[in-house]
Amino acid sequence: MSPYCPYFNCRQIIVLLSLIFCCQLSYSSTDQQTIIHSHAIAMHGEAKYPSGFSRFDYSSSLAVKGGELRLGQQGGYDSLNPFIAKGNSAAYLGLIYDTLTVSSKDEAFTQYGLLAESMEYPEDRSWIIFNLHPHATFHDGVAVTADDVVFTFNTLMEKGNPFYQSLYGDVESVVALSNKRVRFNFKNKLNQELALIVGQLAILPKHYWQDKDFASSSLEPPLGSGPYKLDSIDPGRSISYQRVSDYWGKDLAVNAGHYNFDRIIIDYYKDGNVLLEGLKAKQYDFRVEYSSKQWATGYTGEALTKRELIQEEIPHQLPKGMQAFLMNLRKPLFQDMRVRQALGLAFNFEWSNKNLFYNAYTRSQSYFSNSELAATGLPSAAELAILTPYKDQLPSSVFNQPYKAPVSDGDKYNRKNLIRAMHLLKEAGWRVVDNQLVDSNNQPFSFEITLVQPSFERIVNPYIKALKKLGITAHIRHSEVSQYINRLRNFDYDMIVGGFGQSLSPGNEQKEYWHSSTADTPASRNLIGIKNPVIDDLVDLVINAPDRASLVTRTRALDRVLLHNHYVIPQYYIASHRIAYWNKFQRPAISAKYDYGYQNSILTWWLKPEYLKGQR
Repeated sequence: MSPYCPYFNCRQIIVLLSLIFCCQLSYSSTDQQTIIHSHAIAMHGEAKYPSGFSRFDYSSSLAVKGGELRLGQQGGYDSLNPFIAKGNSAAYLGLIYDTLTVSSKDEAFTQYGLLAESMEYPEDRSWIIFNLHPHATFHDGVAVTADDVVFTFNTLMEKGNPFYQSLYGDVESVVALSNKRVRFNFKNKLNQELALIVGQLAILPKHYWQDKDFASSSLEPPLGSGPYKLDSIDPGRSISYQRVSDYWGKDLAVNAGHYNFDRIIIDYYKDGNVLLEGLKAKQYDFRVEYSSKQWATGYTGEALTKRELIQEEIPHQLPKGMQAFLMNLRKPLFQDMRVRQALGLAFNFEWSNKNLFYNAYTRSQSYFSNSELAATGLPSAAELAILTPYKDQLPSSVFNQPYKAPVSDGDKYNRKNLIRAMHLLKEAGWRVVDNQLVDSNNQPFSFEITLVQPSFERIVNPYIKALKKLGITAHIRHSEVSQYINRLRNFDYDMIVGGFGQSLSPGNEQKEYWHSSTADTPASRNLIGIKNPVIDDLVDLVINAPDRASLVTRTRALDRVLLHNHYVIPQYYIASHRIAYWNKFQRPAISAKYDYGYQNSILTWWLKPEYLKGQR
């Protein structure tokens, strides 16, 4: 499952449902196989919500429409096309678009229909048919058809962000069977997830795009079919969306309690500190906080004392993936695993957590932290069955040592780890000359750490000082947002602070992260540049897992191999959402336990009656 939507800051669009003979599933058969007819499709097991359900549990029947929601965003934007690898697209553009299906946020991975009223697929999931809702229309009143679906898929594969080619590479063809019926044919029967993730396509209007240059970054307002449409833009400063009063899907059960604000306005701020001050000054209404320092020290003032401005931590059950210092393996400097391991030993997490993070974080020990997917201890018998055939191609530690990120004594010196790091560097052929680490050609060990967030300097600077003790020269390279995005797309960096978000049902997106085929593709998410045939095979095994048990085992095996190759320097995570908001909202009694980033939950909130009357 892709852990986030394929366009910047998009919503996870909500579900359409239809009655199918008053049953959750119905079946028909051909001479060859049984065909399932359903309103939903689950990766493993059955869907939680049966046909005819009234709403998701994390929405509320008490929600009322009206008023404004104002949000803050750091950076800027120069594009309204979120589907291509050009420009920096505006936040929340996903509000404009509907997808064929959408995930519920209280299941590991189940897709319910939105534009698709129902689905048909064989038990082996070698193809899937989407039956489009008869009333689905774009904002200009033109009906959504199967031709739009075919056009969308082909356009994204040919002109969209390169990751679409990786994500949907096993789709053989997309065929319009009729005006409201479209079929996706798959190349094999192994990729069980594919029937679900093709439903995540945001459908584009063919009649709007067919005479335009889709591959060009543009500020021309796009046409969609979703609950909101573009209201106004002020590039680099703000963007606003207006709720569509005659939205075709407003009365669907899956949209119940969602999209309650008449207008959503996003204001942009260049500086993160100013962004926080904007919230405290009532310039916007709601914020997800990512900085432990700001969370601990930045929320002060009478408004907080009086509970007019609320600080709240909401525990979640989400995999936290891996946030880390990422080394670019395309650079010769980082190709020796001993060097990568030495660089990891120089990062003093325990000191940083105490002195910089107010002990708010847990050290990341997995690419699937905070979940059952994480590798722990030594390999199980089931993992060994997968890994043993590759024993000669893997670090021996995969089999005889549990992975554990380096631990310091918590003081600022980190002597034991730095001594170990120096031994590894010497083994790799490096030596110290005049306090500078050099290779056999007397070339110094020097690299840049590219940052887009100035707030990360306080984390990176102590690391740079530690590296200096090893004779390594590291510099911070600052980039503004658009420049940083271009650097990532072209892999123009030595080291960055980055991460890999994960879902409870990893699948095709793992190919984008780790597979050799994506390492040299500009704009791919293989930011590290991994080219490892064993990892390629493990990724394929994860994608083709036939059931939940094998998915967990295969993911743990992949996790273990990634960890023991020391491709990254793990940082930290927190198993809760930290949010701050002005006390003007009401919200559902039940929170969605799998809402990634909590950015989507605000779309189920609504204003208190006094604010609907125009008061702020």
